Amino acid sequence: MALLNRGHRREIEQTVSKIEKIETALESKFQEHFVYAMALPNKVDTFPKLSAAVTLPERKVLSDDGGEGGGRRRRRSRE
Repeated sequence: MALLNRGHRREIEQTVSKIEKIETALESKFQEHFVYAMALPNKVDTFPKLSAAVTLPERKVLSDDGGEGGGRRRRRSRE
């Protein structure tokens, strides 16, 4: 639409000018929180009020290194 309509293009430009960038790399624990939140339900937060509303799956036990399983997986060669 932006290629064909100048009005749409201006609207996009105005919206882009309002975007505020938040640098997440400055927060030391952000990556850890983000990775935990990718699991459903969250890997570390129990969300007790959520369990009252829905049936949550059984929680997996995490190893000491924070991962599931024993060690890192190797990537397959692309050859």
